Amino acid sequence: MPDLILHHYPSSPFSEKIRLVLGYKKLAWKSVVIPAIMPKPDVLALTGGYRKTPFMQVGADIYCDSALICDVLEHVHAEPTLFPPHLKGVSRVFAQWADTALFWAAMAYNLQPKGAAHVFAKAPPEAAKAFGEDRKAMASNMIRLRPGDATSAYRSYLRRIAHMVEEHDFLFGTEPCVADFATYHSLWYTRIQVPVMAEILNTTPAVGEWMDRMAAIGHGGMDKFSSGDAVTVAQGAEPMPPGQNLLIDSAFQDDHGIPLGTPVSITAETFGPEPTQGVLIAATRTHYTLRREDPRVGVVHVHFPRIGYVLRQAEAG
Repeated sequence: MPDLILHHYPSSPFSEKIRLVLGYKKLAWKSVVIPAIMPKPDVLALTGGYRKTPFMQVGADIYCDSALICDVLEHVHAEPTLFPPHLKGVSRVFAQWADTALFWAAMAYNLQPKGAAHVFAKAPPEAAKAFGEDRKAMASNMIRLRPGDATSAYRSYLRRIAHMVEEHDFLFGTEPCVADFATYHSLWYTRIQVPVMAEILNTTPAVGEWMDRMAAIGHGGMDKFSSGDAVTVAQGAEPMPPGQNLLIDSAFQDDHGIPLGTPVSITAETFGPEPTQGVLIAATRTHYTLRREDPRVGVVHVHFPRIGYVLRQAEAG
C-alpha cells in the first residue's frame, strides 16, 4: 500500500486526534506540516478547496475530515479496533458530539483573551490578527459561544466525562475507542497549548488521569516529509477506483437526485465554507468521492464523509 501521508500542524487539535489514532494502531506515517492559515497553495492543489486540518493522502487519494480518516485507518489496520462491535453505534454518536459540541465549547473557552494572549505571546501582533481573520472567514456560517457560556458548558462536559472515566480506564471500558480519541483532542489543547487556561481541568482529576493514559499511546512511527514531495507523490500516482479504495462501502445511495458523473460541489455545513468542486464518482451511505484534476497534481480523488457536508449540483456555466 502507498504511504500514509498526514497533512497537519503541531498545534492542531484534530491533528492530535489522528496522530494518536496512528499511534494506537502502531502505523508508520509521513508527516507534512502545513500552514495554520491561508495561503495554502499545496493544500488546495490536492484538495481543490477544502482547507481544514488535517487531511490524509494515500497516493492520489485525498481523505478529508478526521471522522473519515478514522474509517480509513480502521480499514488499513483493523486491530486494535476503533469501533468495537458492542460499541459501534454509541462510539460514533459520542465521537460526533465530542468533535462538535465539546470541541466548540472547549475552543471558545481556550481562546478567550487570556488563552489567545498565551498562544501568540511570542508572535508579532500581525500574526494574531491574521489568525483571527482567517478563522473568522472559516466560521462565517457559525454562531460562536461567548466565553462565559463556553466556560459553563465546558465545566459541565468535563464532569460528565469524569463520571465515565471514574468507572473505567477509558470512556467505555478497558480499551480506548473512537470516542476517546475524539474527546481527548479538545482537552489536549487546553492542557498543552494553553496551559494558562488548564485550571478548569483541576476539578476533575479522573479526567486528568484518563488524559495521561491517552497521551501515553504516542504517535506511532512518523517520518518527516515535505509538502512538495507530497504533491509529487499525487502527480505520479493513479487514484484508486471507487469500491477499491480505503473506504469499505461502495453501493450508490442517491439521496439528492444527483447521478454519478455529475459536476458537483461539496462544502462543510458550518466551519470552513470553501467548496471543493469535481465530478461525483461515489455517493455511498457514508461518503462522497469527487474526481478532480489540477495542473500541479493531475487527477485525484477527494473523499468526504456524508455527515457534516453538503452536496450540491454545480451551477451551469
